[in-house]
Amino acid sequence: VQFHPTALSDEGLPIKPKTRRENAFLITEAVRGDGGILYNQSMERFMPMYDDRAELAPRDVVARSIDDQLKKRGENYVLLDISHKPREKVLAHFPNISAECLRYGLDITRQPIPVVPAAHYMCGGVRAGLQGETNVKGLYVAGEVACTGLHGANRLASNSLLEALVFARRAVQPSIDHMLDADGDASLAARWAWPTLPWSSLGDGALADIVERTRQARTELQSVMWEYVGIVRSTGRLKQAEWKIGDLESEWEEFLFRRGWKPTMVGIEACEMRNLFCCAKLVVKSALARRESRGLHFTEDFPYLEESRRKPTVIFPAAVQELTWSSKPLQRQLQCK
Repeated sequence: VQFHPTALSDEGLPIKPKTRRENAFLITEAVRGDGGILYNQSMERFMPMYDDRAELAPRDVVARSIDDQLKKRGENYVLLDISHKPREKVLAHFPNISAECLRYGLDITRQPIPVVPAAHYMCGGVRAGLQGETNVKGLYVAGEVACTGLHGANRLASNSLLEALVFARRAVQPSIDHMLDADGDASLAARWAWPTLPWSSLGDGALADIVERTRQARTELQSVMWEYVGIVRSTGRLKQAEWKIGDLESEWEEFLFRRGWKPTMVGIEACEMRNLFCCAKLVVKSALARRESRGLHFTEDFPYLEESRRKPTVIFPAAVQELTWSSKPLQRQLQCK
């Protein structure tokens, strides 16, 4: 998981947003590239203490440096200042950032921007071939969900374009060809049970309770991931995360089934929650298996890069088969009945 070092911190704005943001508003790294300087809340420049490249250090270094400042000082954000540059240049280069900050009473041509690291893109994921194909017939992947070997230890914007444009284009025709072939094979559809809609058999009260509990579980999972699987990791905290995620998943599933949920039911919130639990467990397992620090993954227990461990960390399906409804493919559950 990559952490963007400078997302807008709502807490530091003169006028607080009325509702919590679903997604962080990112302050582009071009602000630092254009001369932006990072300060703590005492207006002390801190990046030169961490890296000779200061604000121009790689994003993972900057994110860890900010994280260290926040923890040492007990503060919730740092300040990114571009106000020493000519006003016209700042407004011309960063019109969207300027407009967003101005909505909350902050003029970036006169005041520093409150920023904090935020979870950004995935790097790696499902192993893919040169056409985006995977070891699951008919499943093609491209972009941040894919592991194509393009990224290495850090995500770069140019590599992201290569993934999003080149590999996405390559995956199109093979996936269309597979779809056309599959349309003529009725046996493929017969392997899957038809999903059922919850509102056809659950009462409004039960469905509302399930949706609300799912939203709570999502917030709790996000908190666990941020606190225990964040920018700087340790084996102890990762194992705590594993335990907490397992408990939360079990509690959520038990609640659903007590309220009448069936294994074949599908709903947007429940499907997303299942996927989030699956991804969270994979991230934790992969982080525990990676016993070194390289690029995005930094662990206190193994702080050094080891060239002997350059092979990708691969988690095979057999290693993540948990006895939970969320972790099992739907067709496998039905075949076992």
